[in-house]
Amino acid sequence: MSDKIKVLVVDDHAIIRKGITQLLRDTEDMEVAAEAESGAEALRLVKDNNYDVVLLDISMPGEHGIDVLIKLKELRPNLSVLILSMYPEDQYAIRSLKAGASGYINKQDALTQMVIAIRQVSSGRKYISSELALQLAEHLTHQTQELPHQGLSHREYQTLCLIASGKKLSEIADTMVLSAKTVSVYRARLLEKMKMRTNAELIHYAITHHLVP
Repeated sequence: MSDKIKVLVVDDHAIIRKGITQLLRDTEDMEVAAEAESGAEALRLVKDNNYDVVLLDISMPGEHGIDVLIKLKELRPNLSVLILSMYPEDQYAIRSLKAGASGYINKQDALTQMVIAIRQVSSGRKYISSELALQLAEHLTHQTQELPHQGLSHREYQTLCLIASGKKLSEIADTMVLSAKTVSVYRARLLEKMKMRTNAELIHYAITHHLVP
């Protein structure tokens, strides 16, 4: 029992946590040691307990998953964190890896990839799907021809996506757990970096580049 891979499952949807727990229960070398329904709860658990792998949903109420990831790595630098996301690899995978994730799994492919990914990252390696490998190759190939949104910080990129999804300033502030004034600063920065002037231009860009689901 002691040599099983201890997994912490972090997702705000109980049905997803239950499905993951059932999958890992049927896998001899793994166990779901704990579950969390928010980033804050995950941070408390990781602070007080030892886990081999954290499965972290990137999109939950409150703090964005990448912000939670950064804090988890600050608490436990050697902790392996696998990002679970409904977003395709080209939106958050590279950003997740840069922030310290050990791998990125699209929820649509989770059942087929998860066990392999957990085993791989628990041994200290990265888990790279074929889709993510392609994204990394393209990223390296085109680094000198970076698209405007690829040069944004995580917070600026998050602001762009929320604007493009139709959220108002106050709603964006609530989602990001920031003040409206701070969100306005991020908006001003991303407009400057992308050489745009209005939300309409940002929305058009985000739709054109498939940045909103």
